[in-house]
Order: sequence, then C-alpha cells, then structure tokens
Amino acid sequence: MERVVNSKEIKSILDEHKDKMKLMLKVCVRCTFCAETCFLYRSREQNPKYMPSMKIINSIGKLYKKKGKVKFEELEKMREIVFHDCVLCTRCSCPMGINIPEMIALARRVLRSQGIYYSYDKEPHSIATSNTEI
Repeated sequence: MERVVNSKEIKSILDEHKDKMKLMLKVCVRCTFCAETCFLYRSREQNPKYMPSMKIINSIGKLYKKKGKVKFEELEKMREIVFHDCVLCTRCSCPMGINIPEMIALARRVLRSQGIYYSYDKEPHSIATSNTEI
C-alpha cells in the first residue's frame, strides 16, 4: 500500500518560512566551511553526506524547489538525512549567515507532519569505530 503525502500541509509549513528558505538557497555558496564545524563530517572520514550544506540542500532545499510535491519515498530518504546524519547539536556555522540548525529543524517538522520519525529504539544504530577503546 502506497502512503499518501499531504502536499498541501507540507506547502503550508514551507510557506511560513519561504523567505528564509529562498535566501538560504540563494546565499549558500557551497564553500564547505560549515563542514569543518560539523563533528559528524569530521569524524566520518569527511564523507560529503555529512556536510551541513548538503543536508539542507537535500532536505529542505528539495522540498522548497518541489513546493512540497514529493513522494513518500523521497520523504523517507530525507528522514535519514535530518534524523540520522544530523544530531542537531547546533555547532554548525555558516560564514554567510545561514541558520543551518533552523533549516534542519524545519525539515524535521515537515517529516513529522507526515508521520515520518526516526525510531531510535527499532532501527539499527551505527557506531563509529576506531582503534581506541572507550
């Protein structure tokens, strides 16, 4: 059974922050400075999927560009980005002034509005391993 996305509800949430999202997409120069402030990016072999700019572009940026008209499968992919690939620690910073945590929190709000959450107690956790003992 295919789950239905309430695009009107998503668009309504996005419209509340339309100016900020538009500015964010216009201002981000993909300088990667934000990546250096993200402990997940730095501790995961600098994997680009952990770059804060990529997280917002591939979540809230995609929702904005598609005006909320996305398939449920796309929202499920975003779930991994905004709930697993970002812990919302608020350490990330942008030299252009983009409030990255606010955009990630907005993406989480959209996903929750569609019944999409990260089930921390049911889904497998990946633990970063190293040669040092904890």
